[in-house]
Amino acid sequence: MLVKKYKDMLSGKSVIRQLSEFATARGQEIGYDNVFDYSLGNPSVPVPEELTDRLIELARLDTQTVHGYSPSLGITDVREAVAASLEKRFGLPYRKEHIFMASGAAGALAHAFRLVTEPGDEILTFAPFFPEYHPYVDLTGAVLKVVPPDTESFQINFEKFYEMLTEKVMAVLVNTPNNPSGVVYSAETLTKLANILREKSAEYGHTIYLISDEPYREIVFEGKEAPCVSAFYDDTIMCYSFSKALSLPGERIGYVAINPRCPDAELMVNMCGQISRGIGHNCPASLFQLVIAQMLDKTADLSVYETNRDILYRELTDMGFTCVKPGGTFYIFPKAMEEDAKIFCRKATKYDLILVPGDTFGAPGYFRMAYCIDTEKVKRSIEPLRRFVREEYGV
Repeated sequence: MLVKKYKDMLSGKSVIRQLSEFATARGQEIGYDNVFDYSLGNPSVPVPEELTDRLIELARLDTQTVHGYSPSLGITDVREAVAASLEKRFGLPYRKEHIFMASGAAGALAHAFRLVTEPGDEILTFAPFFPEYHPYVDLTGAVLKVVPPDTESFQINFEKFYEMLTEKVMAVLVNTPNNPSGVVYSAETLTKLANILREKSAEYGHTIYLISDEPYREIVFEGKEAPCVSAFYDDTIMCYSFSKALSLPGERIGYVAINPRCPDAELMVNMCGQISRGIGHNCPASLFQLVIAQMLDKTADLSVYETNRDILYRELTDMGFTCVKPGGTFYIFPKAMEEDAKIFCRKATKYDLILVPGDTFGAPGYFRMAYCIDTEKVKRSIEPLRRFVREEYGV
């Protein structure tokens, strides 16, 4: 007998993936260069040349070193290198005992949720949020609840958060820089969040963990750095992926880093090794563990994303869209020109503009544009965008 919950999920496929598939099919009809596909957050810039050189170098080594199983917690030298990089960058005393290598941020989150929740426990996150958090959390037996957005700034809606932070909440999940808004949580926001978590942990008599999903940590604009979430709260579980900063989404490589100040940090890392036995996320590719160990302080050329952000923010606001200016990522999240963003995005397809409605992100009435595309194509998309809003909305 087939399992009903997975069968039922077929009727609720990812809207982002469906739109991406639509864009691909439309591209086969008219040429993909003529489809302005802002659907999928797939990094568009090349990997660093040093990464390619390192990959070739490693591929020439003996087979077992680069293609054999890694230890359950990850290759020791790689964990040491990750810890040293985090300590140098953020000033926290990370050691290899605080690091667990994972298959991307999704694999890291899969471990984090199982570390700190039992079936029936609650995890809170903040809209707008990555919609795949629902299956990630709900299929563990825990329950994801979403705090409504503060649409003025897309920082945290603390009034609603405080109401929803009940004794059943075992963890709070943040994503900064944020997908889909592009907003970077400020130090003020993170300080207030940490203070509330300390207060409620003491009141309820159990730790409320902070799970920080950080695949966009390196993609920040105007010469700034995203504040390190772990620096604000001791009981933080950092979940990182190299997918975005190094343009490696298909290689599925990342890590869990438990704050060294967390009392159970070393125990939790060892528990990750046991969680892997049950969920099949064990032993990420040895080859790419070794590759990223040499690339921890490097990124692809991320400047194109800031260039694209600047073009779109300027043009969209000039067209009359309301939009919080992104501080990072490669997403922008304007308010649609009618109440129903699904209808708005459907109308846009007539102009070969592929936009994602904000409903599944927990922010109805908004839409996301993933501008990880060539700048030349961003520029060419402006005329269809202007024609769309002029012909459909008289703007």
